[in-house]
Order: sequence, then structure tokens, then C-alpha cells
Amino acid sequence: MMKRFAWTTAESPSAAASAASTICAEAMALTDGATDGAIVMAGGIDLLDLMKEGLLAPARLIGLRDIADFGAIDLERDGARLGAGITLAALAADARIRRRYPALAAAAAGAASPQIRNVATLGGNLLQRPRCWYFRSRHHRCLRRGGVHCFAHDGDNRYHAIFDNRRCAIVHPSTLATVLVALGADVQLTDAAGGSRRLPLEVFLTPPAGDLTRENILQPREILHAVHLPPISEGIRMAHSKRGEKDAFDWPLAEVAVVLDLEPGGRCRDAAVILGAAAPAPHRAVNAARQLVGAVIDEKRATAAAAAAIEDATPLADNGHKLPLFEALVRRTIMAAAQGRLEDSILR
Repeated sequence: MMKRFAWTTAESPSAAASAASTICAEAMALTDGATDGAIVMAGGIDLLDLMKEGLLAPARLIGLRDIADFGAIDLERDGARLGAGITLAALAADARIRRRYPALAAAAAGAASPQIRNVATLGGNLLQRPRCWYFRSRHHRCLRRGGVHCFAHDGDNRYHAIFDNRRCAIVHPSTLATVLVALGADVQLTDAAGGSRRLPLEVFLTPPAGDLTRENILQPREILHAVHLPPISEGIRMAHSKRGEKDAFDWPLAEVAVVLDLEPGGRCRDAAVILGAAAPAPHRAVNAARQLVGAVIDEKRATAAAAAAIEDATPLADNGHKLPLFEALVRRTIMAAAQGRLEDSILR
């Protein structure tokens, strides 16, 4: 049962950060998730779920929707600035994002259901907690909630990580993070004094080698304010694909984002191949990218890159089926990017 809480709103990033005395990860590491502190809320999709599930019980929530630029999209000469409060629906529908960053718009359009996309925000999608059923169970105090054991290792792990899974076997739940890491996006964090720090999203999202109770390095008295996208040159091609057990409103079994920088003749100058639903943080398939750089991309080259993408995988007892799924999806997404297609992530 959800416990009573106080509700206030903030009108500036610094006011929100000043009020944000704790974060979800800190509160959920406590025995019952109860905290006297305050947590910020934008769309609240995951936050309210955690509260209804009895996993989180903050004394106060701070609404962010009244912050002036929190839901804005601003095109810049060197890229774009996305307010963390923009909804997934607005991100997917924005003509400028669809034109410049089509894989990101496609990922936003294919996330969750239409009802959720109209409420869920970019920042909330990046900061949501894992969907591992042991993490979400009140009866399993796992490593990520301050316990001493990862129950997925010896339990039902069919949807869990195939990389970086020795300590904790969650997969990162954010679809947008997969594309944003491939694009080389930065996040802007604002503190209580109005100061900000900007760092790569790939650095912000921390793997289990860091603090096992959290998925990012957000601190108390700090909010995720915006996401910055790099400029897109003429040779950039991108695609995003995912596969789940059903087409609508489903968490992906496998997800791939590919960004290629192609010379006029088609030779690949640079490449990023990022796997989602594969590891506790978006997984950079370095060996796959090496297969592409310096080559003209065709089916043979894409097939070699796909094989390289999974060669270091460490599947668990029940999730070996992810390997051929990822291999096929990487190959198809590389070809889709090289040919300027969006694969099966259709813009609605």
C-alpha cells in the first residue's frame, strides 16, 4: 500500500536540486525504502510504481513540471539540447529530431504504450530503476537493494544480462539510453547552487563495478536537467532495432543502436554499436565497431561485426537464446544504418 507523502513543486532547477535531499537508489537501499528525505518527480511513471509496490516511501515529492525549460527542445549550431522533462511522445513527434536524429525519434516512438509516452519523460526514462523481478520483489533483498546476493544468478534469469553480469545480472531498462550512448550524448546535471556539470551519458550510467545499489552517479541535491546531442555531419547514418516477445508495450529481449560515419565513397570512418537489454549499462560492442571502421559495409562485413559483438558474452543458465538474437539484430541494424533505413523501429 502506498504511504502518505507531501507534494510540492519547484519553479527552477536550483530550487528542485536544493529540495532533492535524497535519490531513489539511496532510499531503496534502506530496509523498507522509507526515507524522511524528498525525491524529485517528473512524469512519475516508475517512481509511483515503486511506491505502490512498497519498495519506496519518500516523505515528500518535488514536482519538476513548472520549471520553464524542463520540457524544451532547442536546436543548437553544435547539436541539440533536450530538456529532461520532454515527454517521449513529444520527442518522437518533433520534426527536427525526426530529421536530424531519426533513430532517437524511432526509439521514443516505440517505447511503452501511447498512454505512457504522453506522460513519461526523457529524464525519467534514463533514471528508471531495473525491471528485474528479484529487484522488484519485496521478498528478495538483492544486492542492488542493499542485500548480499544476486538472486538472478541461481534463479530465473531468462531476461537478464549476457555481459558484465558476474556481480549483478540486471539489464539497463532505458531504451533511449541505448541510442543516446551511440550518438555520444552528454547529460547536464544542475545542483542546488545553480551550478552544473556536463559529462558523457556513458560515464553517467555506472556499471556494477561501481556502486551496486545504483545505475548512475546522480547525487542528492542534484537533478538531471538536460541531454545534449552532438551535431550530425553529412556522413552520419543511424538505425535502432529491438525485439521483444510481443510488438507492443513490451520490454525488449534485445536492442541495438548503430551510428556510422561514412565517407562519400561509403567507407566507414567511425562506428558505434551499442547493445541494450544486454548488460547493467548500455553495452558498447567495441569488437563489432572495429570490424566496420575502414571498410565498405556490406552483408559480409556486417555479419562479421555481428559475430564479434557477442564473442565476449557470458550468458547465464536461462538466457543463451539472447546470443543468436543479438547476432541477427546487430547484422540487420548495421545494414539498415549503412543503407539509410530505420529498420523496424517505425516512426509513428
